[in-house]
Amino acid sequence: MTLFAEAQKYIPSGVNSPVRAFKAVGGEPVFIKRGKGPYIWDEKGRRYLDFCASWGPLLFGHAPDGLLRTLTRELKNGTSFGAATSKEIKLAKKICSLVPSVEKVRLVSSGTEAVMSAVRLARGFTGKKKILKIDGGYHGHVDSLLIKAGSGGATFGIPDSAGIPEELAKLTLSIPFNDAAALEQIFEREGWDIAAFILEPVPANMGVIPPLPGYLEKARTLTKQHNALLIFDEVITGFRLAPGGAQQYFGVTPDLTCLGKILGGGLPLAAFGGRKGIMDVLAPNGPVYQAGTLSGNPLAVAAALWMLDEVEKAAQPVKGLTGYDKLNLNAEIFYAALEKVVRKKGAHITLNRIQSMFTLFFSGNPVVDYASAKTSVTKHFARFFNDCLKHGLYIAPSQFEANFVSTVHSSSELAAAAAKMSKSF
Repeated sequence: MTLFAEAQKYIPSGVNSPVRAFKAVGGEPVFIKRGKGPYIWDEKGRRYLDFCASWGPLLFGHAPDGLLRTLTRELKNGTSFGAATSKEIKLAKKICSLVPSVEKVRLVSSGTEAVMSAVRLARGFTGKKKILKIDGGYHGHVDSLLIKAGSGGATFGIPDSAGIPEELAKLTLSIPFNDAAALEQIFEREGWDIAAFILEPVPANMGVIPPLPGYLEKARTLTKQHNALLIFDEVITGFRLAPGGAQQYFGVTPDLTCLGKILGGGLPLAAFGGRKGIMDVLAPNGPVYQAGTLSGNPLAVAAALWMLDEVEKAAQPVKGLTGYDKLNLNAEIFYAALEKVVRKKGAHITLNRIQSMFTLFFSGNPVVDYASAKTSVTKHFARFFNDCLKHGLYIAPSQFEANFVSTVHSSSELAAAAAKMSKSF
């Protein structure tokens, strides 16, 4: 009996998160045993160069020695207290110093929890009911936001989920990404009752789609004009595009920010934060309730402190280049090699990328929103994915997800990966 067959006896569909089941790419999922640096090994001992990076957190690769030492040291003090610790304060100060929008922050355990809390806070602060999102935007499995969602929903063609009351779904509005005119129209029509506009500043759960020039600025202007909050879901872009996330990279500051993934360094940790006047509406001082037994878990906080120390180091220039500069230059050389092959072969492939994030869409059209992302030929992607596996490359097992280059992917490894990928186009 295979591991997957055994798993299906005890776990719904055999996995604890839907996209892991490989339904979109065929075959049985790979069961991972360990990871180190840019590589992962499956239970059969096969090695893969990893571009999934646990869906984004592993900016510095798998099992960095410094992180392992930190966790080993912290583990001796205990695993959970359900009480305040001094390290929580240190981490909160560090987040506030790095992320432009964050004056106060609260720790939670997952990106979904961060988004759920931010949405409730936005409604409580503004006194409004409706939430605006983008088509294909995925913000975790929050009831209010599984409307025209990306990620697993896009992969399986399920824009909504059973179990969400129609009455609740009606409080969520969805518009195309990168369409400034549609954004203006929805605020003209519904702005009086829109509590917040939530979006990933660079959507990565319908594949990587950078914002068009001026789009984020328009979102900032319109939300201010209509007394709505702008929420950036930076669970993926936070600390990746820049030390201060996409808001630093693009120079657009939201009211609230959701963080996760890189923040915890691979451990379950997330956060939401924003202006003091908004965050102070949270309980126990304010009327908006939010709580979590494992929020601020000491092991996860220790991992986060190590990660953000490394982020700060990577932001410091050495001989004129920061660690982020080196990472992004390495990634650009890799992208250039891929694009050269695509042009040479005349393949109908569009490479979307920004900094160290990328998606190969099996479509010859520009991909600027959910509708254009859905023109990708998913059966071609499935063949490409499985060819990559055979060549020892592990990419996200879904057309509608991001892939990542880490600081531990060497230029030679990336060159070899580009050559292997080109055989599958």
